[in-house]
Amino acid sequence: MNFQKCLPFLISIQLLFSGSAYSQMITGTWKGKIGKQKAEVKIVQKGDSLTGTSYYYESSGNFRRYSIKGYFDKNTNEVIWWDDQLIEERTGKSGLGSLGKIPLLSSADFNCPGGGRMMLDGKAAEKENQSVTKGDLHLDKMETSTFNDEWNFIIDNFTVGTNDPYLIDSVEAIAGTRIIEDPVIREERTIAPVIKTEEPVVQKQVKKQEPIETIKKEEPDSYRVKPAPLVIAKPIEKKFTERTKVFIKEIPVTGDSIELRFYDNAEVDGDSISLFLNNKLVFEHIRLTAVAYTIKLSVKDLNESNELVMVAENLGSIPPNTSYMVAIVKEERYDARLASTEGSSAMIRLIKNN
Repeated sequence: MNFQKCLPFLISIQLLFSGSAYSQMITGTWKGKIGKQKAEVKIVQKGDSLTGTSYYYESSGNFRRYSIKGYFDKNTNEVIWWDDQLIEERTGKSGLGSLGKIPLLSSADFNCPGGGRMMLDGKAAEKENQSVTKGDLHLDKMETSTFNDEWNFIIDNFTVGTNDPYLIDSVEAIAGTRIIEDPVIREERTIAPVIKTEEPVVQKQVKKQEPIETIKKEEPDSYRVKPAPLVIAKPIEKKFTERTKVFIKEIPVTGDSIELRFYDNAEVDGDSISLFLNNKLVFEHIRLTAVAYTIKLSVKDLNESNELVMVAENLGSIPPNTSYMVAIVKEERYDARLASTEGSSAMIRLIKNN
């Protein structure tokens, strides 16, 4: 990384504007390539999290667009974001094909090579299967955008008021409307009129009904409302034992300690988790939000091989329970997407690297 060349620009921003200069540098329109696809990513920083939108395109009329979520670590200058929801498709003459069809997770270093230029360089992989890489990414920060959308207003005025979290949340809600497709030309059909024929009305004699209080009828069992069975929540240890452990990733461990950060991987919806280390409950009732829940493990207390298992205490309002985990080992950073359901738990293997 060549972040030192950003410092003069960073200092000038701090002198001119209030708020975080890092946010003002990361926030913006970034253009280039992700893998072999032309891409434009609009990134807006809110606290330590990122929001915005990504376009994979051939032209301004031929693209797929996603909402994005992510994080920025100002200590390492690493920017991580992923395609969250597909919200728009526009098909040009050549069609879309595989363009932007698979949502990606991108990880990049924030660099300033000089001359006011800012770049994001890194790698991309499939969001749902990070072992499948999609190649290198290179994006440059630009003053103009190919696509005019609701984020332009936030980005253009970020240093003069639109960095307000409430305003960003409002735009995020508007931009998150699910998929808008190309207009469909519908075939018009002529429906024949319905001709009604009237039949003579036959008067029927209605037998006088007895007073209702004299009619007593036993309701059959099938009509009776039965009380719902009482559901008793299983202890977290029982959930840990019964659920299948799904291996996600192996992380080498060195040094004195390992730092683990847990975030909600999608919309913050009340997910909470427990952590088991080598079959023992070590942390419980961890509420996942957009702000990291950080724990540290002493390396000397670990075995040569260790299993860290994330067990969902609940599934939130949007199942499954998904967590985005970042592990910091010395100066190395590892990330993983963990998912837990009523039938499975996510497992990370920590291996001492002596």
